[in-house]
Amino acid sequence: MSDSPSTTKLPAQSPPVDPAETEAAGHRAAPAPAGRLSWWHGDGGEGARRNLALIGVLLILFVIGAATRSDLYSNPDWVWANMLSILKLASVVGVVTVGMTFVIIGGGIDLSVGAIVALAGVWCTTVATQSFGAAGMIFTAIVVGVAVGLVNGTLIAYGRLVPFIATLAMLVAARGLAAEISQKQTQISQNNTINGIASNDLFGIPLLVYILAAVVLAGWVLLNRTTFGRRTVAVGGNPEAARLAGINVKRHTLMLYALSGLCCGIAAIMLTAQATSAQAAMANLYELDAIAAVIIGGTLLSGGRGTIIGSLLGVIIFATITNLFAINGLSTEAQNMVKGGIIVAAVLIQQVQFGSLSQFFRRNRLTTS
Repeated sequence: MSDSPSTTKLPAQSPPVDPAETEAAGHRAAPAPAGRLSWWHGDGGEGARRNLALIGVLLILFVIGAATRSDLYSNPDWVWANMLSILKLASVVGVVTVGMTFVIIGGGIDLSVGAIVALAGVWCTTVATQSFGAAGMIFTAIVVGVAVGLVNGTLIAYGRLVPFIATLAMLVAARGLAAEISQKQTQISQNNTINGIASNDLFGIPLLVYILAAVVLAGWVLLNRTTFGRRTVAVGGNPEAARLAGINVKRHTLMLYALSGLCCGIAAIMLTAQATSAQAAMANLYELDAIAAVIIGGTLLSGGRGTIIGSLLGVIIFATITNLFAINGLSTEAQNMVKGGIIVAAVLIQQVQFGSLSQFFRRNRLTTS
């Protein structure tokens, strides 16, 4: 008995490949260079590239100021004093922006920050509160800010209200309560310690700038070096995935709005010190300035990505623009129009991807060779 011959089916041959195409494909599939250059072109360097672009915007504004008012910018003492003035101008909004950055990274938004600052400022300058001294005023402002933030967080996290609606309602309610407490009058701060926060300096630098630096540093550490920061990014990026990973999304959202309220309480003391008074109309439109600074700084409105340093640079850009138009004596209408154009330009600059540019030039080089 003989075995029948087996038939083997040979695989179909592939068409011939052009060696030039193979070489070009190999170049395109080549991995990114190792070392610092790969970090810069990759996702890890995205924040650094964005912040570098914002610093470039600040340099452009400085050049514009030097070109338009060379008589002032030729004096180094004036330049240094003007830089401190810009930082002092940015200090209050900067503190509010730190809290707003956390809220937006976490997937929310807070339209009530200006109203919370006003309410905390009015409450801490009542006659009864001022009788407890500077410590009593600071404690009251912080407690009021955190309490209102907790109300916002409760409505959003547990009441399931849309953040836009909940904080918009709080904006109206907090302004109304501030007007009721102050009887629509300006309340004068009689405490020299509180007032001295805005008028005193240390080593030639205003105390307001030190407070801003301390809040920014604390916010940076909290966002980048703690579990709270990592959870904030996770909740903002994908709440459902964060919940499945074991994160209590509702409680974390509550804490984010409480943190925003804490920053508003600190800002209320700073703003009260600057004006030596408080009223229901103070901190008007701070919410818009803070949100715009956060977005310019690279934080996504949808949440899940953002940096504290970027938000700080956004605030300083706004303050620099205001200062630039003030020293040139331009109208408020012109300021708003040009400021809007610069904001758009800054956002466009942030979108430049150096890695994509490198790939573009490399592809063109391969094509022409």
